[in-house]
Amino acid sequence: MSEEGDRLPADTEAVQRALIEWYEADHRAYPWRQTDDPYEILVSEVMSQQTQLDRVVSAWTDFTERWPTVADLAEADRADVVGFWTEHSLGYNNRAKYLHEAANQVVADYDGAFPRDPDELSELMGVGPYTANAVASFAFNNGDAVVDTNVKRVLYRAFGVPDEDSEFERVASELMPDGESRVWNNAVMELGGVACGKTPSCDEAGCPWRGRCHAYESGDFTAPDVPTQPDFEGSRRQMRGRVVSTLKEYEELPLDDLGPRVRVDYAPDGQFGREWLGELVADLAEDGLVETGEREGETVARLKK
Repeated sequence: MSEEGDRLPADTEAVQRALIEWYEADHRAYPWRQTDDPYEILVSEVMSQQTQLDRVVSAWTDFTERWPTVADLAEADRADVVGFWTEHSLGYNNRAKYLHEAANQVVADYDGAFPRDPDELSELMGVGPYTANAVASFAFNNGDAVVDTNVKRVLYRAFGVPDEDSEFERVASELMPDGESRVWNNAVMELGGVACGKTPSCDEAGCPWRGRCHAYESGDFTAPDVPTQPDFEGSRRQMRGRVVSTLKEYEELPLDDLGPRVRVDYAPDGQFGREWLGELVADLAEDGLVETGEREGETVARLKK
């Protein structure tokens, strides 16, 4: 690893130029990279917090077609927004609630115009420092250096930055060209996602930093641990989606009739039985998607009208 204060190569401008040229020559064409609309960018950032980018594309397209502007989202019924989230398997439904609330804040507190500064953007519901900075960068070219797991991995391998958040943030900030947060943050995250993954593809992706990279020179591609995306198959998210999809086909169903349609191994008194399904349905009821009642001594579930 490099000594303290010697994290970056002497020819920093050449390093910057090489990465930007690499990115602009060829990169993954996600639709939110083709816009500077802060609303569309915020939607993409919230969706991608828990979902792989390739799966986000169709959900983002459907979402922005259904609610094209921040005003449209603010006027939407929250249950519809949460329902969309569930149907598209986008992770925790709180993210949908917060996104809806943030839209209402933009309309009520900012007259429909997003704030441009990361600190002000952080005042929106559910928008943390990372998301605020991403929106400021990609919508307004007004952000700081983004530091996510991909960026940390790149900096750790390329320049020997130690696995400390303060060091990653310092070096990332020093490396980013002034006034170019939009292209730079997109480029360095693309590098981490395409060339410098857990299993690197340095030569295949034509990494522009190979000639300056400590890991490439030494063959030691050790990197900080990166949490993996939880499996979707069998997850609670998937089961919630199945409940909603099943109830769309029926006016109402007793839990013991609903259960086998959600899980083939449903057994009333088993691990995945009435108690498990009841909690799942209760969560959906709290989100305003499902309601329950009694019929002939049985609990029944139906979609909320």
